[in-house]
Amino acid sequence: MPRLLFSAVLGAALALGAQAALAQAKAKAAKKAEAPAAQPKEIVGNADDAHRNKIAMCIGCHGIPGYKTAFPDVYHVPMIAGQKPEYIKAALKAYREGARPHPSMRGIAASLSDQDIADLAAYYGAEHAGAEPAKGGPAKGEGSK
Repeated sequence: MPRLLFSAVLGAALALGAQAALAQAKAKAAKKAEAPAAQPKEIVGNADDAHRNKIAMCIGCHGIPGYKTAFPDVYHVPMIAGQKPEYIKAALKAYREGARPHPSMRGIAASLSDQDIADLAAYYGAEHAGAEPAKGGPAKGEGSK
């Protein structure tokens, strides 16, 4: 008899818990639907921050004129300095989301935040805009070993 009582109490507790969880989920969804959509804040890229802290992962391939790599196939690595910032942002986001298939770039882009992408686009796109990006690699002790 105690086992039957235990099963009944356990069943009732699970049923009540599931109902409570469902009610909370519905309330949360209703509250979210009522809330006005927040306007996304425009992210402004910082070329100096990219130069000091973020380009080390790029220059090993994209900073070598005429560089070719053999993974996943032999291909010419494109130069990204001087590309339009909008193009760089779109390309990195496409790699991050899996819309572009290159495995190395997908792995790198997956680690980038929207701010990182904006910073890299500002740095590499500065040459296209007529400004000159900072010369050299990352500041000593920053970016790479």
